[in-house]
Amino acid sequence: MDNKPPTETTDFQLDLVNAQSSFSQQVRQELDPKTIAKHLALFLITVLTVSLTGSSFVGFNPAPFPLGLPSLSDFFRGLLFAGLLLGFLGVHEFGHYFAAVYHKIKVTLPYFIPIPLGIGTFGAVIRIKQKINDTYKMFDVGASGPLAGFVVSLVVLIYGFSTLPEPSYIQNFEGHEAVKEYVAENGVYPDNPPQETNGNVLMVGNTILYSALASFYENVPPMWEMYHYPFLFAGWLGLFFTALNLTPIGQLDGGHILYSLIGFKKHKIVARLFFGVLITLAGIEAIPFIHMNLGDFDNSLGILSWIIWAAVLYTLLRKAFKGDLQWIIPTLATSIASSAGFLYLYVGNITTSGSLIWVFWSFFLAYLVGIEHPPALRERKLTPTRRFLGWLCMVIFVLCISPNPLYLI
Repeated sequence: MDNKPPTETTDFQLDLVNAQSSFSQQVRQELDPKTIAKHLALFLITVLTVSLTGSSFVGFNPAPFPLGLPSLSDFFRGLLFAGLLLGFLGVHEFGHYFAAVYHKIKVTLPYFIPIPLGIGTFGAVIRIKQKINDTYKMFDVGASGPLAGFVVSLVVLIYGFSTLPEPSYIQNFEGHEAVKEYVAENGVYPDNPPQETNGNVLMVGNTILYSALASFYENVPPMWEMYHYPFLFAGWLGLFFTALNLTPIGQLDGGHILYSLIGFKKHKIVARLFFGVLITLAGIEAIPFIHMNLGDFDNSLGILSWIIWAAVLYTLLRKAFKGDLQWIIPTLATSIASSAGFLYLYVGNITTSGSLIWVFWSFFLAYLVGIEHPPALRERKLTPTRRFLGWLCMVIFVLCISPNPLYLI
């Protein structure tokens, strides 16, 4: 009998087997019936809230939930919208989940977040229970979700474009009398929204990819009517949410990806510069909002509004840049000047209000996510395939982001 002591390789293999066994046991424990029931209940509640709120967008006779309940036919249209949107969210989050499981990273199942407002959900998240200190693993987990979700959204959008009904379909929807009259007379949608809307028409912001795809199809509804079409609206939202997740800041998916591509020092600079762009978009939304709410307390130039926003912005930047005045002061000045130039020179006024999406997103990133990505213990140069996919994600971000996603006209 061979009584040789175990070799180093054998010990390592044994440790690896034990680690794999421990991880498999951990996964089985976390997928117990009680845990699955909890995640499933959140998902089903989210299906309900998205169906109810979604029916106010895609329904023929919308009843804004929770102010009123839709008809049965409108509810089923809302349910279709919910299936499309939550299908995207599910594929996105399970992309992260399976990549984490592949790399033996402790992770939860997706949590779907219902809310009886807006589109009925705040999205879905998974919780990673350990720090990822290897850029290979960080990249794989970060990129798998956006890439998987992007494919689903693209398929949904293309299907929606390829199955569009004639413009006369708009006649099925309640309201929209001016548009319906125009379509009845001309057989096509008008080039511009009706003038007598008084801020009651929801405009969905265009993106490079959406506009490019739309150019290949006929009967494409204008951006102020497209949210009535479940496949178009769900596809647009999927692409936009993909872009939000690909924002190259902090520990968002885009932050993980760009960090893995360019390393800690370069990513810190890029993330701060991009946050400067983000707060400029926030200023373009915030100044009209503040000015209109101040009413007679502000003058026609909005001086008080600018003072208030500058104070808010300074507080935001102190948090985002950790009190670094060498970054705070020039970023603050550049952002204020850029927002003012856009509002006064391009728009021509400070009374056209946006959705405040970028204001909320700026605070969310600064206070909850963080602008800088924490350093990884092991930075490895990515493989060519990973680098290609990483830069592809950055291209997807540019193609799918909208500077003004939702606003009233």
